[in-house]
Amino acid sequence: MSRSSKVVLGLSVVLTAATVAGVHVKQRQDRQRLHDGVIRDIERQNRKKENIRLLGEQIILTEQLEAEREKMLLAKGSQKT
Repeated sequence: MSRSSKVVLGLSVVLTAATVAGVHVKQRQDRQRLHDGVIRDIERQNRKKENIRLLGEQIILTEQLEAEREKMLLAKGSQKT
């Protein structure tokens, strides 16, 4: 095998190995990015569920407060008469 053939073969092997390594690194980065996105989505869903739960509690408490205010107003009205 001539010297130039060996150089071309060596260069080809190095470039192929670099390409395979580059693709592997890119796939790993993509996989990690997707994983991070899934984790963020799950956290977002959990925050949304918690916010909905808190909103429901606030609605109940508001209704209770309004009912108590109504009772107090009725009690004050009946005391005046």
